[in-house]
Amino acid sequence: MANKKFWNWITRKATDEAPEERVLVLNGVIAESTWYDDEISPREFRDELNAGSGDITVWINSPGGDCVAAAQIYNMLMEYKGNVTVKIDGIAASAASVIAMAGTKVMMSPVSMMMIHNPSTIAWGDKDEMKRAIQMLSEVKESIINAYEIKTGLERSKISNLMDAETWMNANKAVELGFADGVLERAEVEDIAMPAVSMMCSAAEVTNSLMGKIAEKCRIEKPVETGRKAEDLRKRLEEIKKFI
Repeated sequence: MANKKFWNWITRKATDEAPEERVLVLNGVIAESTWYDDEISPREFRDELNAGSGDITVWINSPGGDCVAAAQIYNMLMEYKGNVTVKIDGIAASAASVIAMAGTKVMMSPVSMMMIHNPSTIAWGDKDEMKRAIQMLSEVKESIINAYEIKTGLERSKISNLMDAETWMNANKAVELGFADGVLERAEVEDIAMPAVSMMCSAAEVTNSLMGKIAEKCRIEKPVETGRKAEDLRKRLEEIKKFI
Protein backbone atom coordinates (compact mmCIF):
# COMPACT_ATOMS: atom_id res chain seq x y z
CA MET A 1 0.00 0.00 0.00
CA ALA A 2 1.31 3.43 -0.91
CA ASN A 3 2.10 5.90 1.83
CA LYS A 4 -0.17 8.81 2.58
CA LYS A 5 1.30 11.80 0.79
CA PHE A 6 3.27 14.10 3.02
CA TRP A 7 4.04 16.56 0.23
CA ASN A 8 2.06 19.01 -1.85
CA TRP A 9 2.84 21.12 -4.91
CA ILE A 10 1.67 24.70 -5.35
CA THR A 11 2.10 26.68 -8.55
CA ARG A 12 2.04 30.44 -8.21
CA LYS A 13 1.02 32.40 -11.25
CA ALA A 14 3.36 35.00 -12.64
CA THR A 15 2.78 38.64 -11.70
CA ASP A 16 4.30 41.94 -12.77
CA GLU A 17 6.63 41.67 -9.77
CA ALA A 18 7.57 37.98 -9.95
CA PRO A 19 7.67 35.09 -12.44
CA GLU A 20 5.68 31.87 -12.03
CA GLU A 21 6.97 29.85 -9.10
CA ARG A 22 6.86 26.17 -8.22
CA VAL A 23 6.50 25.50 -4.50
CA LEU A 24 6.90 22.12 -2.77
CA VAL A 25 5.52 21.79 0.75
CA LEU A 26 6.86 18.98 2.96
CA ASN A 27 4.68 18.90 6.03
CA GLY A 28 4.49 16.29 8.79
CA VAL A 29 6.26 12.95 9.15
CA ILE A 30 8.41 12.04 6.14
CA ALA A 31 6.47 8.93 5.06
CA GLU A 32 4.07 7.58 7.68
CA SER A 33 5.59 4.11 7.36
CA THR A 34 8.56 3.29 5.13
CA TRP A 35 9.48 3.40 1.47
CA TYR A 36 11.54 0.18 1.56
CA ASP A 37 8.79 -1.90 -0.11
CA ASP A 38 6.95 0.98 -1.76
CA GLU A 39 7.73 1.59 -5.42
CA ILE A 40 4.77 3.93 -5.93
CA SER A 41 5.54 6.86 -3.63
CA PRO A 42 9.16 7.46 -4.76
CA ARG A 43 8.15 7.26 -8.42
CA GLU A 44 5.19 9.59 -7.86
CA PHE A 45 7.40 12.10 -6.04
CA ARG A 46 10.03 12.02 -8.80
CA ASP A 47 7.42 12.36 -11.56
CA GLU A 48 5.83 15.37 -9.87
CA LEU A 49 9.23 16.97 -9.22
CA ASN A 50 10.24 16.59 -12.87
CA ALA A 51 6.83 17.53 -14.27
CA GLY A 52 7.92 21.16 -14.46
CA SER A 53 11.11 23.13 -14.84
CA GLY A 54 12.78 26.16 -13.38
CA ASP A 55 13.68 27.01 -9.81
CA ILE A 56 11.62 25.64 -6.94
CA THR A 57 11.02 26.62 -3.32
CA VAL A 58 10.72 23.84 -0.74
CA TRP A 59 8.95 24.64 2.53
CA ILE A 60 9.76 22.19 5.35
CA ASN A 61 7.91 21.70 8.61
CA SER A 62 8.67 18.16 9.75
CA PRO A 63 9.90 16.30 12.85
CA GLY A 64 11.61 13.71 10.64
CA GLY A 65 10.65 10.19 9.60
CA ASP A 66 11.85 7.41 7.35
CA CYS A 67 15.54 7.55 6.39
CA VAL A 68 14.92 5.79 3.06
CA ALA A 69 12.44 8.46 1.98
CA ALA A 70 14.78 11.21 3.20
CA ALA A 71 17.76 9.79 1.29
CA GLN A 72 15.82 9.45 -1.94
CA ILE A 73 14.23 12.90 -1.71
CA TYR A 74 17.65 14.39 -0.95
CA ASN A 75 19.09 12.71 -4.04
CA MET A 76 16.18 13.78 -6.26
CA LEU A 77 16.49 17.41 -5.16
CA MET A 78 20.26 17.34 -5.55
CA GLU A 79 20.00 16.20 -9.16
CA TYR A 80 17.17 18.60 -10.04
CA LYS A 81 18.21 20.95 -12.84
CA GLY A 82 17.02 24.21 -11.30
CA ASN A 83 17.91 25.99 -8.08
CA VAL A 84 16.30 24.61 -4.92
CA THR A 85 15.59 27.14 -2.18
CA VAL A 86 14.69 25.48 1.13
CA LYS A 87 12.65 27.50 3.63
CA ILE A 88 12.15 26.04 7.11
CA ASP A 89 8.93 27.37 8.54
CA GLY A 90 8.63 25.45 11.81
CA ILE A 91 11.02 22.54 12.33
CA ALA A 92 13.40 20.43 10.27
CA ALA A 93 14.48 17.63 12.58
CA SER A 94 16.17 14.28 12.06
CA ALA A 95 15.49 12.98 8.53
CA ALA A 96 13.92 16.30 7.54
CA SER A 97 17.21 18.07 8.25
CA VAL A 98 18.90 15.75 5.74
CA ILE A 99 16.41 16.78 3.05
CA ALA A 100 17.06 20.43 3.87
CA MET A 101 20.75 19.94 3.02
CA ALA A 102 19.81 19.53 -0.65
CA GLY A 103 18.94 23.21 -0.92
CA THR A 104 21.03 25.49 -3.08
CA LYS A 105 20.08 27.99 -0.40
CA VAL A 106 18.62 27.15 3.03
CA MET A 107 16.65 29.84 4.83
CA MET A 108 15.03 29.56 8.27
CA SER A 109 12.24 31.43 9.99
CA PRO A 110 13.60 33.39 12.99
CA VAL A 111 11.47 31.16 15.27
CA SER A 112 12.15 27.83 13.52
CA MET A 113 14.39 25.01 14.71
CA MET A 114 16.68 22.40 13.18
CA MET A 115 17.76 19.23 14.98
CA ILE A 116 20.37 16.62 14.08
CA HIS A 117 21.04 13.38 15.96
CA ASN A 118 22.34 9.86 15.60
CA PRO A 119 20.23 7.34 13.66
CA SER A 120 18.38 4.69 15.66
CA THR A 121 16.71 1.37 14.99
CA ILE A 122 14.98 -1.55 16.71
CA ALA A 123 16.99 -4.78 16.68
CA TRP A 124 16.12 -8.31 17.79
CA GLY A 125 18.23 -11.46 17.90
CA ASP A 126 21.51 -12.86 19.17
CA LYS A 127 24.82 -11.11 19.70
CA ASP A 128 25.68 -11.35 16.01
CA GLU A 129 22.46 -9.58 15.13
CA MET A 130 23.31 -6.88 17.65
CA LYS A 131 26.75 -6.46 16.07
CA ARG A 132 25.15 -6.10 12.66
CA ALA A 133 22.75 -3.51 14.05
CA ILE A 134 25.66 -1.49 15.46
CA GLN A 135 27.51 -1.71 12.14
CA MET A 136 24.39 -0.67 10.23
CA LEU A 137 23.87 2.37 12.45
CA SER A 138 27.51 3.36 12.04
CA GLU A 139 27.21 3.19 8.25
CA VAL A 140 23.95 5.15 8.20
CA LYS A 141 25.53 7.81 10.42
CA GLU A 142 28.51 8.15 8.07
CA SER A 143 26.09 8.51 5.18
CA ILE A 144 24.14 11.24 6.93
CA ILE A 145 27.39 13.02 7.82
CA ASN A 146 28.14 13.14 4.07
CA ALA A 147 25.06 15.30 3.48
CA TYR A 148 25.85 17.61 6.39
CA GLU A 149 29.51 17.90 5.41
CA ILE A 150 28.71 18.78 1.79
CA LYS A 151 26.47 21.62 2.95
CA THR A 152 28.37 22.99 5.95
CA GLY A 153 32.01 22.29 5.19
CA LEU A 154 32.49 21.31 8.85
CA GLU A 155 34.94 18.61 9.88
CA ARG A 156 33.34 15.17 10.07
CA SER A 157 34.41 14.79 13.70
CA LYS A 158 32.65 18.06 14.57
CA ILE A 159 29.45 16.92 12.84
CA SER A 160 29.66 13.54 14.56
CA ASN A 161 29.92 15.24 17.95
CA LEU A 162 26.92 17.43 17.17
CA MET A 163 24.91 14.33 16.25
CA ASP A 164 26.04 12.52 19.42
CA ALA A 165 24.75 15.43 21.49
CA GLU A 166 21.38 15.62 19.66
CA THR A 167 21.93 19.23 18.71
CA TRP A 168 19.03 21.68 18.44
CA MET A 169 19.74 24.84 16.47
CA ASN A 170 17.78 28.05 16.21
CA ALA A 171 18.05 29.97 12.96
CA ASN A 172 21.10 32.01 13.99
CA LYS A 173 22.98 28.97 15.29
CA ALA A 174 22.21 27.02 12.11
CA VAL A 175 23.58 29.88 10.02
CA GLU A 176 26.67 30.10 12.24
CA LEU A 177 27.42 26.40 11.76
CA GLY A 178 26.63 26.41 8.04
CA PHE A 179 23.46 24.31 8.12
CA ALA A 180 21.49 27.35 6.89
CA ASP A 181 22.38 30.36 4.77
CA GLY A 182 20.14 33.02 6.22
CA VAL A 183 17.09 34.04 8.25
CA LEU A 184 13.76 34.74 6.58
CA GLU A 185 12.23 38.20 6.70
CA ARG A 186 8.73 38.68 8.08
CA ALA A 187 7.06 38.86 4.67
CA GLU A 188 8.71 35.62 3.59
CA VAL A 189 7.64 33.77 6.74
CA GLU A 190 4.03 34.80 6.18
CA ASP A 191 4.22 33.77 2.54
CA ILE A 192 2.78 30.26 3.08
CA ALA A 193 0.63 29.02 5.93
CA MET A 194 1.87 25.66 7.18
CA PRO A 195 -0.31 23.33 9.26
CA ALA A 196 0.89 22.46 12.75
CA VAL A 197 3.07 19.37 13.08
CA SER A 198 3.28 17.16 16.12
CA MET A 199 6.73 16.72 17.63
CA MET A 200 5.98 13.08 18.36
CA CYS A 201 6.79 10.23 15.98
CA SER A 202 6.02 6.61 16.70
CA ALA A 203 8.82 4.08 16.58
CA ALA A 204 7.21 2.48 13.55
CA GLU A 205 7.47 5.75 11.67
CA VAL A 206 11.16 6.32 12.22
CA THR A 207 12.67 2.85 12.61
CA ASN A 208 12.44 -0.66 11.21
CA SER A 209 14.35 -3.90 11.64
CA LEU A 210 15.38 -4.55 8.02
CA MET A 211 18.83 -3.38 8.90
CA GLY A 212 20.95 -4.42 5.95
CA LYS A 213 18.48 -3.11 3.39
CA ILE A 214 17.91 0.16 5.19
CA ALA A 215 21.63 0.75 5.63
CA GLU A 216 22.14 0.43 1.89
CA LYS A 217 19.10 2.42 0.80
CA CYS A 218 19.82 5.23 3.26
CA ARG A 219 23.31 5.62 1.87
CA ILE A 220 24.28 9.11 0.75
CA GLU A 221 27.70 9.09 -0.84
CA LYS A 222 30.03 12.04 -0.69
CA PRO A 223 30.60 13.22 -4.29
CA VAL A 224 34.14 13.01 -5.62
CA GLU A 225 33.67 16.46 -7.10
CA THR A 226 32.11 19.44 -5.42
CA GLY A 227 28.75 20.73 -6.57
CA ARG A 228 25.17 19.47 -6.77
CA LYS A 229 25.79 16.12 -8.51
CA ALA A 230 23.76 13.09 -7.49
CA GLU A 231 23.26 11.07 -10.68
CA ASP A 232 25.67 8.42 -9.42
CA LEU A 233 23.69 8.20 -6.17
CA ARG A 234 20.45 7.62 -8.06
CA LYS A 235 22.06 4.86 -10.12
CA ARG A 236 23.39 3.22 -6.95
CA LEU A 237 19.92 3.17 -5.40
CA GLU A 238 18.41 1.74 -8.58
CA GLU A 239 20.99 -1.07 -8.65
CA ILE A 240 20.42 -1.87 -4.98
CA LYS A 241 16.67 -2.13 -5.51
CA LYS A 242 17.19 -4.96 -8.03
CA PHE A 243 18.50 -7.21 -5.28
CA ILE A 244 15.86 -6.44 -2.67
